[in-house]
Amino acid sequence: MDRIGIFGGSFDPVHLGHLLVARAASEELSLDRVFFVPASMSPFKPGVQLAPACQRLRLLRFALAGQVGFEIDDQEIVRGGVSYSVDTVRAYAAKYPGADIHYLIGADHLGQLPAWRDASELASLAEFVVIPRPGEKAGVPPRPFRCRELRGYPLGVSASQIRDRVRSGLPIDWLVPSAVAEVIRNNRLYL
Repeated sequence: MDRIGIFGGSFDPVHLGHLLVARAASEELSLDRVFFVPASMSPFKPGVQLAPACQRLRLLRFALAGQVGFEIDDQEIVRGGVSYSVDTVRAYAAKYPGADIHYLIGADHLGQLPAWRDASELASLAEFVVIPRPGEKAGVPPRPFRCRELRGYPLGVSASQIRDRVRSGLPIDWLVPSAVAEVIRNNRLYL
């Protein structure tokens, strides 16, 4: 049986915190593959203007180059509109029947799970892997969701911090992979 991790997010831009979380989930859960699924439009960030999808995908390709077990899935971008997790998880359940599906989420989303679209179906399709912020506990999982807390590699960095640093002319080295930093600089992204 396949053990699959789904890591959704805006990845605007992808950073080392994302990569460390994916690595920790892969190791702790013995996942065969982790799919990075960039959102077309997040239901949690209405009105937020993301970098163009082609740029976010390009940054992910650079960040994951040569990494075994990590893949990019652009289904939410191709689908367009607001990205709902249940649609993505349904697609994985159909493509990989019988697979053990794990969905990675930030601890800040844990309490909101019952309000997610088709929450009861979503709860039945995947186990949720909760990513705590450094120094914080994840909290109590809401019913009927099956959840576990990720233990390894917390890094207190966010994409919004990186965008702010770029706009302020501050370095982003050691916060994003070097190839990602170079693409951001060369293409004047986030200015």
